[in-house]
Amino acid sequence: MVIHEGYKNLNLELPVVTLGIFDGVHRGHRFLIDTMIARARETHGESVAITFRPHPRLVLEKESSELRFLSTFDEKILLLAKTGIDHLVIIEFNREFSMIKACDFVREVLISKIRTRNLIVGHDHHFGYRGEGNFETIKDCAESSGILVEQVGGFQYDGGTVSSSMIREKLLKGNPGKANELLGYCYSIKGIVIEGKKLGRKLGFPTANIRLIDEHKLVPADGVYAVEVIANKLKYKGMLSIGTNPTVNKDARERSIEVNIFVFDEDIYGEEIEVIFRFRLRDEKKFDNPGQLSRQMELDKEVALQLLS
Repeated sequence: MVIHEGYKNLNLELPVVTLGIFDGVHRGHRFLIDTMIARARETHGESVAITFRPHPRLVLEKESSELRFLSTFDEKILLLAKTGIDHLVIIEFNREFSMIKACDFVREVLISKIRTRNLIVGHDHHFGYRGEGNFETIKDCAESSGILVEQVGGFQYDGGTVSSSMIREKLLKGNPGKANELLGYCYSIKGIVIEGKKLGRKLGFPTANIRLIDEHKLVPADGVYAVEVIANKLKYKGMLSIGTNPTVNKDARERSIEVNIFVFDEDIYGEEIEVIFRFRLRDEKKFDNPGQLSRQMELDKEVALQLLS
């Protein structure tokens, strides 16, 4: 996959194009992209995906600090590369760009700059100023200029149409198994290991406290999870706690992310690790004393090992 920063000086061969935010690059996105790749092969052209940086909602919404997404931009690039597309065009999204009307975008960018021959759009795709460009608008603007436009239906799975919002909902309800099915891969978060209060060590379960690399990355619901951890380029089994640790932090309100990595005793403070969500074990619970919590953690570890094996 060739990455293009912007759309100037492109020299593409019979480009077949699709565009979108592609948050999470889930199975629905890949269904759309697979269609685009197939059309490119049929027409002996090149497959081209267009995406935007930053996420448009971060620019357009006043309360953007609370927004959470399935993938960071770097993760999105890696996921798109795995789809097999020929080119990825990254367009910087700002207030000025958001004012471009749909037909102007078709004429000035898709036709004039990218020289699009075929345009593949999703079932619910909107773009242009205030999202006014729907399929009919796009079709009218494009076909008058000789572009073939095709709309791809949504990818159906387990009785519904797969979408990023559906997957975010599953994660926020503590259902990583269903989210992973919809994604087509296991959801993960990346962070830097920071100093904690070392309360886990006192309980016999030393934990790595994680600070997210991207504040807009979605963190699943509070609870305890069976996870896999990539540290120092190796994969380990582990269990992860998300929440306020009410048993040992009586008045805690700040949410923390802590992972106990099994059969691991290395100093990784300041290092980046990745936590891959596999199974949810239980809700976070306040125990009467640390001893009860420690015994529960022993049980959690046994279940996690069984599930991960």
